[in-house]
Amino acid sequence: MTLRLRPATAADIPAIAGIYREAVLNGAASFETDPPSETEMARRRADLLAVGFPYLVAERAGVVSGYAYAGPYRQRAAYRSTVEDSVYVAADARGLGIGRALLEGLLAACEAIDCRLMVAVITDPGSEPSVALHAALGFTTVGTLSGVGHKHGRWLDTVLMQRRLGAGRASPPTRG
Repeated sequence: MTLRLRPATAADIPAIAGIYREAVLNGAASFETDPPSETEMARRRADLLAVGFPYLVAERAGVVSGYAYAGPYRQRAAYRSTVEDSVYVAADARGLGIGRALLEGLLAACEAIDCRLMVAVITDPGSEPSVALHAALGFTTVGTLSGVGHKHGRWLDTVLMQRRLGAGRASPPTRG
């Protein structure tokens, strides 16, 4: 399998929206219950790019098979060097290493813009592969929020994981 990571473009929005639609309707990785339109997905991407955050896609044989982006963990200024990751892989491409490649690319892209900490907010139960992926790439579990979401007729927890980026807390951030 030849996998190519690259920045997402506007032309990728239909594929990105399709991957996310499946995740919203059939999974618990997202707490959204109604899939956003392609127009909304394009707006979200543009908003992140406008403030310098990375948004990547993974192509397999020329087909977008997954995407990942980082965005602000929280909106307050003091959080400016902390990002939250999102990684989604097409249902027919899971288990092929695409999520790992995307997260590795996202980690490098965030370090390049002097982000210092990445946070993962992962649904539990139902996203055990995501927890394992993050742990394999150096994330540590820092807590669990119990019963914070209700989707598909059940209560869901979120596992909070984090990973230091670049210099971490060794020096003040330059971002922002």
